Amino acid sequence: MITGLDHVQLAAPPGSEGALTAYYEGVLGMTRVPKPPGLAVGGCWFEAGPVRLHLGVEDGFRPAAKAHPGILVTGIDAFAARLAAQGADVTWDDGLPGHRRFYSHDPVGNRLEFLEPLY
Repeated sequence: MITGLDHVQLAAPPGSEGALTAYYEGVLGMTRVPKPPGLAVGGCWFEAGPVRLHLGVEDGFRPAAKAHPGILVTGIDAFAARLAAQGADVTWDDGLPGHRRFYSHDPVGNRLEFLEPLY
């Protein structure tokens, strides 16, 4: 029986940890958390409440064209404005009934979906 989702793993190129930290902490407002000692080689982990994103270093990295995490937010208009003010792309999409949502990309090209239910 599935009981929840622990985290989402995204790939990143070697040496991108500084740019990822600036984006996920500075722009999105997440907290960088230490990786366990046995896993502390490259990459970085971030949390915001129950949301956990792990960025793992991958040689030959290429961002996925379609795959992405869907991240629930509150105050989506203010959140989108904050991202745009920090230079992040914001592309609105009204194709999901009952939600407001937009897409953006992290500094290495990973696609992120941000959505807020309308109910």
